[in-house]
Amino acid sequence: MTKLLIVESPSKAKTLNKYLGKDFQVLASYGHVRDLIPKNGAVDTEHGYAMKYEIIERNAKHVDTIAKAVKQADEILLATDPDREGEAIAWHIAEILKSKKLLKDKPIRRVVFHEITQTAVQHAVDNPRDIAMPLVNAQQARRALDYLVGFNLSPLLWKKIRRGLSAGRVQSPALRLIVERELEIEAFTSREYWTIHLNARRQRQAVDAKLVQYLGKKLEQFDIVSEAQQQEVVGKLLAASAGKALVTRVEKKQKQRSPAAPFTTSTLQQEAVRKLGFTTSRAMRIAQQLYEGVDSGSGVVGLITYMRTDSFSLATEAVMQIRGYIKGNFEPEYLPKSPIMYKTKSKSAQEAHEAIRPTDIARTPDSLRTHLTPEQFKLYDMIWKRALACQMAPARFDAVSVDLTVGGEANVFRATGQTLVFPGFIAVYTEGADDAEEEGESKLPALEVGETLDIEKLFGEQHFTEPPPRFTEASLVKTLEEYGIGRPSTYASIISTLEDREYVLLDKKRFTPTDVGRVVNKFLTEHFTKYVDYGFTANLENELDDIAEGVRDWIPVLDEFWQGFNRQIEEKKEVDRPGTEVLEEACPKCGKPLNKRLGKRGTFIGC
Repeated sequence: MTKLLIVESPSKAKTLNKYLGKDFQVLASYGHVRDLIPKNGAVDTEHGYAMKYEIIERNAKHVDTIAKAVKQADEILLATDPDREGEAIAWHIAEILKSKKLLKDKPIRRVVFHEITQTAVQHAVDNPRDIAMPLVNAQQARRALDYLVGFNLSPLLWKKIRRGLSAGRVQSPALRLIVERELEIEAFTSREYWTIHLNARRQRQAVDAKLVQYLGKKLEQFDIVSEAQQQEVVGKLLAASAGKALVTRVEKKQKQRSPAAPFTTSTLQQEAVRKLGFTTSRAMRIAQQLYEGVDSGSGVVGLITYMRTDSFSLATEAVMQIRGYIKGNFEPEYLPKSPIMYKTKSKSAQEAHEAIRPTDIARTPDSLRTHLTPEQFKLYDMIWKRALACQMAPARFDAVSVDLTVGGEANVFRATGQTLVFPGFIAVYTEGADDAEEEGESKLPALEVGETLDIEKLFGEQHFTEPPPRFTEASLVKTLEEYGIGRPSTYASIISTLEDREYVLLDKKRFTPTDVGRVVNKFLTEHFTKYVDYGFTANLENELDDIAEGVRDWIPVLDEFWQGFNRQIEEKKEVDRPGTEVLEEACPKCGKPLNKRLGKRGTFIGC
């Protein structure tokens, strides 16, 4: 009995070929096999949202190969990726085979595994199921929504702004985030403020403290705003101090820091951007290679679990294996008494997924170094360390806070220090940050209440408030996830679409909107306010999740969206072209007022 197993990618097919016996033939569809026809009417809004699909030209030959193999096979297994997109590809393949009348009495079943290892694949093949239509419909609904927005809004942008532009349902709110941040930066006025510091000594040890209370009143950020003001404060304090500071409070406490949860798609992308300098799409490409299989010396094996997930949970066996590794390679106090469980925030954590982890913690990064490319090694190393760290004991710090008074109790300086007592998980991994300042170690000498210290220096330091930072790829993904816009499979493509359309530029790893991006965003926020609204977009994502879970039917969701959206498109057909901004100046040649407009290559000024 011959079985035909179909996957998306040829490298996945190569790995699976090694695991499955001679009864199996493994073929790849090379990604999506069908898409909507690229013209009007692909989603028929008049007749129950019927969708017209056609085979994608570049994959037609792969579809033919699959069709030929089906004739010879007794059973067909669809082993596409374990998410909505994979489920939809499986359904499309089945539909094509049905239309070619190739399935007469042949069983066609769906097979799902979240890691490409011998046991996981064998278990999946032994337990096939039917295609899950709720997942397929969630994907069809997403495709239909994106099509309805793109096909109806883009022509309007062509007419009103310039040819070749396009608007997307999910990337338009992302563009709005970037443009709004830029406008905030442009509108920002920097303010001056001063902080007052004290350097004191106890024998040979230095104590640095900052003024927190002056003349009995808590000091706020903008209480001292000029050099003259700070000179006056410093002068008064020096005169009152007689060169001495008195210790009035010493507070010691233990602080703990717990490890971060294992990686989801979004946190993996953020850390790959921050720590490895990758782009989000590069991170996903390399993660896919690790998932689909690498020859580790003893045959090809998938090194990590499926890389599109928003779940924090880990399989019990994996947790036990990680704990076993910690026990065997670290001192006893590094292993917590019981396993650490992480709760998944996202309501929709896709269909029984796990977080991203190594398929076998015993495969250490160093043991694989010679089998991986430098980029694969960096990413695997990070995933491996994060998974190991998430089951380790918290780090412990001793934190000290000391108050010093100068010239009586009304003026208080505060010094803080912390020392790492036990590294715990920090021995393996610490999470990166975007614009935060790292909390380092700072030691304070052992001080007692009532001690007097000699003041070495009392001085003011000038500061200016900073505008909010521009988004990096990492902070943009984090913000999109916080707003509930997009899903694990879409973050990287949202970003690359904005760049490909030249709506944004990535300059020094930060996003700035282009002139075109600004004009498009202005047009959409003025005329299609609801559709670039963060809450509206997030709510639609939740409705798609409900469809995937089988609690909502997909057609009513489409209908509700289309009725409102279509009305808006009709109403806006006659609006003025945006982008002509009248300037307060006359043309030096003809004296007519000057306008700022958007041309093919950006903005220009003309009369």
